[in-house]
Amino acid sequence: MSGGFARFARREWGPLFGTVRAALVTSGWRAVPMTLAAVCLTALFQVAQNQDWGYQPVQNIGSVRAEDPLWLALLRTPLSLFVPALDLPVWGALAQVLLVFGIAEICLGRWRTLGVAYLATLSGTLYARVGIALGPGTPFGLPVSDAQVVDTGPSAAVVGLAVYVCWRYRAWWTGGAVVLAMVVEVIVKPNLAGKEHLAAITGVLVLIAVQAWRERGQEGVEPRPGTRSWKPPIRS
Repeated sequence: MSGGFARFARREWGPLFGTVRAALVTSGWRAVPMTLAAVCLTALFQVAQNQDWGYQPVQNIGSVRAEDPLWLALLRTPLSLFVPALDLPVWGALAQVLLVFGIAEICLGRWRTLGVAYLATLSGTLYARVGIALGPGTPFGLPVSDAQVVDTGPSAAVVGLAVYVCWRYRAWWTGGAVVLAMVVEVIVKPNLAGKEHLAAITGVLVLIAVQAWRERGQEGVEPRPGTRSWKPPIRS
């Protein structure tokens, strides 16, 4: 039994663990500067929004609701990723950002991590507007009252990044478990946050499908000089 699990663990998490371990052994915390900045920014917003003087400024620059004008929601979306929910323990949000953003930054790079994170967040933000327009009588609809609920903050980005990293490193069972957990969350507690998590996953899955299609189309094509995968011809 233990031997079977060990083989499963090596197959499922071996490449991912090896990449993360090598980066941390080589560079330590210098391997994840963006992640550390994200954790500090999330903590700063949490402290500020719990003060009388800070609550409204944080709402003005980083809290997104479906009732907001679209241009304003899009303007706030980048910082909304770092504004944790007021009704949830901030330590959980900080731990999620540190772990998932850190792994993603090492495995994907800084800019791809940010891109996937913002795609996931934006997918949830836009879904909320569509869901309210559909109304509560449809499977993907939302009640009008959800228009006044603040979006999920960093959790949508965390879920989206987790699924994307699992795809990149072929950790199929782990990625499936993340998706299943979000489905169960919506079944048990069908609120806006849970449905935005599923919207974030859907947005990332669309990205994965597009990238997989492009990669299949490039199979057998010789990479151009100057690209990361190009190698000079072998000389005898």
